Amino acid sequence: MRFNEAWLREWVNPAIDTETLVQQLTMAGLEVDAVEPAAPAFTGVVVGQVESCEPHPDADKLSVCQVTNGTDTVQVVCGASNVRVGLKMPFAQVGAVLPGDFKIKKAKLRGQESNGMLCGASELGLEDLIDGLMELPEDAPVGTDFRDYLSLDDTVIEVDLTPNRADCLSLRGIAREVGVMNQTALTEASISKVAPVIDDSLTVTLADSAGCPRYLGRVIKGVDVNAATPLWMVERLRRAGLRTIDPIVDVTNYVLVELGQPLHAFDLAKLNGGITVRKAKAEEKLTTLDDQELTLRDDTLVIADDTDDSTALALAGVMGGKPSSVTTDTQDIFLECAFFAPLAIAGKARSYGLHTDSSHRFERGVDPQLQNDAIEYATALIQKIAGGQAGPVTETADEAQLPKQAELTLRAERIEGLLGMALPSQQVEDILSRLGMDISAKDEGEEWRVLAPSWRFDMAIEQDLIEELARIYGYEKLPSRVPAGSPSGDTVPEHIVALRRLADTLMDRGYQEAITYTFVEPGLLAKVEPRVEPLPLLNPISMDLGVMRTTLLAGLFSTARHNLNRQADRLRLFETGLRFVPTDAADVEGGLAQTPMIAGLLYGSAQPQNWEGKRPVDFFDLKGDVEALLALSDADAFSFEPAEHPALHPGQTAALKRDGEIVGYLGRIHPRLAADLDLPGQLYAFELAQAPLQQGVLPSFQSVSDQPRMRRDLAFVVEDSIPAGELIAAVRSTCDERLTGVNIFDIYQGDSIGENRKSLALGLTFQDRSRTLKDQEVNDLVDAVVSQLKQQFNAILRD
Repeated sequence: MRFNEAWLREWVNPAIDTETLVQQLTMAGLEVDAVEPAAPAFTGVVVGQVESCEPHPDADKLSVCQVTNGTDTVQVVCGASNVRVGLKMPFAQVGAVLPGDFKIKKAKLRGQESNGMLCGASELGLEDLIDGLMELPEDAPVGTDFRDYLSLDDTVIEVDLTPNRADCLSLRGIAREVGVMNQTALTEASISKVAPVIDDSLTVTLADSAGCPRYLGRVIKGVDVNAATPLWMVERLRRAGLRTIDPIVDVTNYVLVELGQPLHAFDLAKLNGGITVRKAKAEEKLTTLDDQELTLRDDTLVIADDTDDSTALALAGVMGGKPSSVTTDTQDIFLECAFFAPLAIAGKARSYGLHTDSSHRFERGVDPQLQNDAIEYATALIQKIAGGQAGPVTETADEAQLPKQAELTLRAERIEGLLGMALPSQQVEDILSRLGMDISAKDEGEEWRVLAPSWRFDMAIEQDLIEELARIYGYEKLPSRVPAGSPSGDTVPEHIVALRRLADTLMDRGYQEAITYTFVEPGLLAKVEPRVEPLPLLNPISMDLGVMRTTLLAGLFSTARHNLNRQADRLRLFETGLRFVPTDAADVEGGLAQTPMIAGLLYGSAQPQNWEGKRPVDFFDLKGDVEALLALSDADAFSFEPAEHPALHPGQTAALKRDGEIVGYLGRIHPRLAADLDLPGQLYAFELAQAPLQQGVLPSFQSVSDQPRMRRDLAFVVEDSIPAGELIAAVRSTCDERLTGVNIFDIYQGDSIGENRKSLALGLTFQDRSRTLKDQEVNDLVDAVVSQLKQQFNAILRD
């Protein structure tokens, strides 16, 4: 919402400067985004008038003019096409400095002396386009400083409003807030009913009264669409960020900015029959004012003519149609002013690729009691500028569908409980009264019954009223207190590994945490996880975020590509969050399984650059990082097995299992996927379910044994396809608790042991906690291991 300070001060003028005003607005929840001057700095420009105008003797496109500043008359050479005798315009005298530090000096143009410059709006920084000289009204006082004449020493303020404060999407709404904060009365715009002088009117039918509970219309005949919009209105609209078009459109925009009520004008000659407000027909066509041809859906509210083959005239609350629009040939108009239900308009403009000032307001809510004042105000302005004869206002309404003013109960004890301090009852009543609310005491000083004004449709519960009290009283004045209560202990069971510990472990290993959208692009997700059909969003933020993610890898791959495109040569990224998988399982609520996952990827050198050189990461770096996570819970409960995953390399992928159940995958990115996503083939990734990783073991005391340990080293030759983990599992199952450790300390492949075979050297550690083991006991255990591995894997013990 943009507005200029001078216009605001016509509504309410507290004794504060601009800086204080801006601070007040921000502290009241109307965050100020920008404060800028109404016009760039320039000096030496006055209101001038052309007294004579002759063609330049040596240039066809130049004119030699005699220009007065009210005191002196000087010669100026001008090239504007609209220069003429009697014209009043901004005149930059010799010595003036225009925007961009452009200094005006005496000059000669094709042999003719020129003492100054006649200015267009663009040369003064008031418009973007060069459109000839800026023509001033006939009553502009010649010789007056141009900045003073247009009040250009003004400030434009832009506020960023939260969706619940749609009542401040108007100058009137902002003025109310400023008046309340400074206890200053408002000077309301003078709005009086325009008496009809003709009987012409159109019948209005509300076929969808839930979407449009109130519709007002008025016929105005004999308007001059080519009349010039007054300069004061042009300037106010410019400072509000709006360009002028014609007096009819300019008036509707002016009322929208000042009162917050959108209006629209139709060319009366282009309407057939009356007006009906209805839902669009499926596949119905409408060409909007910006020349877009829309194919409408049957959930869209439209304004249409009331004929047998009813035709859509406008997208209700969004934009008018081109065929019924006001043009330079228009003589009679039908002015509409309606209240549209926010839910009927919300999202419709965006779904058609549109966004207008009208839809911005109707989506958030417009005062349902404002329409009569707005149409009367607009009628008076149109007649003042473009003339015309007005007919009666036709109002059609379904009162049952109109929003009701909120009736709330406010308790003093609740105020103190939420704000941390008690407010005197007189102050409570004063603040709420200044906000336009009707108050009646239900229990003197302890409880009130409050009726919110029609423009405060964000008032719904008692806490809303208390927030208003805090806002106006001043957040900075509220006490800061430490909440009372005793600290509670950690409620997380000791055998549960906190998610934070998992994240900290990865960060200790050089990873950085990423946070990506839970919504992803459908095409990307189909490449990463084609086995699962994702859940589509009904109203996506954009087409690139159209479905719920079924894997965290999609977001991480996009993040990796973003970083690699910006010359990152080493990546360690991880993310925690939910994946969303549609399911028919009866025990899953809503048919959508939401599983907490942890995923990561790594790429580049194994270590930061140093004098030892670079070694690129491989599968075992990734596996080591995953094993660091497993070590936080119960590492022995997990196992790795060769597996396949559509996003990972078929020869370098492993499934992580716990108690026989797959809990995740890890491996190198699939070459085809890497090519499709423009990612390097040396990128490695993992994705694991959080719950199995967080199921640890309860720590327990175990004394240190003073008995000696005995170690036996055994080398077995097996088929190279046999996973080493299976051998270790077989060793553990063969031995009893006297086996305290088993590890692989050597792997060998070569001609001496045969093709497609490998030698695994296992170190077995034995210990009895109560006595010293005898050699024979250890030998028996070793023999059992050798026998079991030979039987299970055809393993041969190497000499």
